[in-house]
Amino acid sequence: MNTATLLISCPDRKGLSAAIANFLYTYNANIVHSDQHQDVTDDLFLMRVEWDLADFTLDMAAFAPAFQPIADRFNMQWKVALTSRRPRMAIFVSKYDHCLVDLLHRHQSGELECDIPLVISNHEDCRAITEFYGVPYHVIPVTKENKVEAEEAQRKLLEDNGVDLIVLARYMQVLSHDFTARYPQRVINIHHSFLPAFDGAKPYHRAFARGVKLIGATSHYVTEILDDGPIIEQDVIRISHRDDIEELVRKGRDLEKIVLSRAVKWHLENRVLVFANKTVIFA
Repeated sequence: MNTATLLISCPDRKGLSAAIANFLYTYNANIVHSDQHQDVTDDLFLMRVEWDLADFTLDMAAFAPAFQPIADRFNMQWKVALTSRRPRMAIFVSKYDHCLVDLLHRHQSGELECDIPLVISNHEDCRAITEFYGVPYHVIPVTKENKVEAEEAQRKLLEDNGVDLIVLARYMQVLSHDFTARYPQRVINIHHSFLPAFDGAKPYHRAFARGVKLIGATSHYVTEILDDGPIIEQDVIRISHRDDIEELVRKGRDLEKIVLSRAVKWHLENRVLVFANKTVIFA
């Protein structure tokens, strides 16, 4: 189905749903999905509406000027996305390949509706598996001394390939503020949920030593504050006293794959709205 999706956030007031529905009805839209949320704390209205374009009489090239008077009246922040335009997603990876392989497989099987024009890494380790899936693999080594130059080379690759979304699939480098500022709400990261208790190297080993009963994973948008961006998805799994360190690591990596793929899928399907450093997921 060829559809369009409208995402809206604005101050909450009466008549919002009616105004949006009436606008779409005016142009013979067949709404296939509609969901909304009123956030009482911040007095916000958030909405996702998707409609079939088969009989829609408004040319989507003219959608913005036609809809803008309603947006202005209600002080809306909004965007519209078309399923006919596939987002272009770049993957950043270092040495651990479990999230990378999962994303490449889900993409090949058609689960992720996007194009993957390239993978960028600071190591050679994941080249073979990436190229097995037919995706170009670019290695840009990163050190303290060349970080600025390395990020500039990364940015050029992203721009040359028209990238819309960057996924950090266990990319073990901290992106600079200048880099992330170019891609607001378009960089998704994954990490274990031991932070801040077990940060740094070998968190699973220290969690094992403490006898943790739960481990988890968190996927979030990247901001200038490390690991403090709006959370898209989280999940946990119980740990038994019978689990050794290797089993903790295995369970943790399984969670990381699942949580990251959910976050990426929801972003690609335009199901995520960000507000007040939080997200609403219209899943």
